[in-house]
Amino acid sequence: MLHGDIGQELGRRVADAVRTALDLQITPAEALIRPSTRPGADYQCNAAMGLAKRLGRRNPREVAEEIVAALDADDLVETPDVAGPGFVNLTLRTEFLARHSVSLLADRRLGVPAAESPRRIAIDYSSPNVAKEMHIGHIRSTIIGDAIARLLRFQGHEVIPHNHLGDWGTPFGMLIEHLLDEGTGADHKISDLNGFYQEARKKFDADPDFADRSRRRVVLLQGGDERTLALWQDLVDESTRHFEKAYELLGIGLTHDDLYGESFYNPYLADTVEELERKGLTQVSDGALCVFPAGFTNREGEPLPLIMRKSDGGYGYHSTDLATVRYWTGERHVDDLLYVVGTPQSQHFQMVFAASRDAGWLTGDHSAVHIGFGSILGEDGKTIRTRAGGSLKLMELLTEAIERAARIVEERGEIEDPQERAELARAVGLGAVKYADLSNDREKDYVFSWEKMLAMDGNTAVYLQYANTRILSILRKATAEPGEITLTEPAERALALRLAQFPAAVQTAIELYAPHKLTTYLYDLATSLSSFYENCPVLKAEPPVQASRLALITLVSRVLTLGLELLGIKAPNRL
Repeated sequence: MLHGDIGQELGRRVADAVRTALDLQITPAEALIRPSTRPGADYQCNAAMGLAKRLGRRNPREVAEEIVAALDADDLVETPDVAGPGFVNLTLRTEFLARHSVSLLADRRLGVPAAESPRRIAIDYSSPNVAKEMHIGHIRSTIIGDAIARLLRFQGHEVIPHNHLGDWGTPFGMLIEHLLDEGTGADHKISDLNGFYQEARKKFDADPDFADRSRRRVVLLQGGDERTLALWQDLVDESTRHFEKAYELLGIGLTHDDLYGESFYNPYLADTVEELERKGLTQVSDGALCVFPAGFTNREGEPLPLIMRKSDGGYGYHSTDLATVRYWTGERHVDDLLYVVGTPQSQHFQMVFAASRDAGWLTGDHSAVHIGFGSILGEDGKTIRTRAGGSLKLMELLTEAIERAARIVEERGEIEDPQERAELARAVGLGAVKYADLSNDREKDYVFSWEKMLAMDGNTAVYLQYANTRILSILRKATAEPGEITLTEPAERALALRLAQFPAAVQTAIELYAPHKLTTYLYDLATSLSSFYENCPVLKAEPPVQASRLALITLVSRVLTLGLELLGIKAPNRL
């Protein structure tokens, strides 16, 4: 069995041919094997043009012909064809593709290889603020981060999530003081986190005495006053309950053990700053102790600082973020740091990474990546909000998604059991919300549309879920069992070729931290399946052909199910 991506295997074969024919060393990636859009070809090798330059401006077509002459791939491809200025067209042998499909069906990983050298990876995602309910703005970090964590785990890496809660700082003086004013019976008010916060904020702005008490309370909190800490913990606990309800509903893998709020790093701040001072990386600027990473300036060309200690002796999020890097690489010994945080924070993270490298906390053995993302827009093209102009609460959004999906399930009228209908509505509604986010390039803004995300056709979770349930329905009705795969019709071969590209789609999604690469593949697979149905009857086919086609669609079902699972989306058995 060929393990992994066919394109990678062809790259290895081409690299061997280049070494034999041209005495040059290239990697499989440098063989530039790509899926072909040319009729009659499955893959294309685009390496000859670049190699011709390395060989002293030789004719690229002649270089391509020499590569083809030395290529040992008769077991995989038909006779290669050199086209144009030096493109090598590669067409897989149909019998190889059929055998490969059979081997995929027997492989629980469906051809996706595990990492040869697993990494220990810390990933920061979700990270809501304590004392505020999660709103739609939190959904991208939460969903994208969860999908990336799932993909990395599937590849065999050790993934350690850390939910960097905003649970410290000056607003908590205001919130704790308001809690004291409300008295011990204020628990019911804390449960309305947004209302509680707004009441405290309003009082802080209008009442100078309350504002002064709030500032003094911050000092008590930072000084470790027991009563103040206990009240602060009440706020954190209530907020965590809210967050965990949303995570449970969405099927997000974050737990209480993954909480690493800003407060967690407080004991590390002084040592972090002291080490930076000892290494000569700090300067005093306007009374504050700062680090100035090289290469970062404002519009006036002045160096930009990371403030390690304020002029009043306090610490801010700059020092917390550096302490975070120091903790995870130094004490937890992770290899890689991933931060799933909005794109506007890009420069901040680049500065944190640069300062961490200067301090020796990030070395050549580490990688640190800011996985940025754009905004969610309303259909008017502006940041999505409620009709009243406020932030849309996440739980309200998810509840509406389930309610809308429930109407779709009821209209289809295929499921009578109320509990099964409710479970299906959750799978469809929440899957629609997740897929709408993940199917868009994370770096770009996208428009939130209920109509589009719950459509039964097009690039939606519902379309993929329905494609899978249709396969399962066919398998239940079939009188034959799935058997040996033979590919006699063009639509059969096209579907088998698409199935063989699943490992490449997963690998690309992981390498680029781009879940939309996987969603695009799954949609293309479902589209190929639709074409297959149009040209290749399954249940009406003769027994040997029916058995082959049943095996082929069984493989499609397994790929769709695993692909959706890697995105955190359920594939129900009926729809």
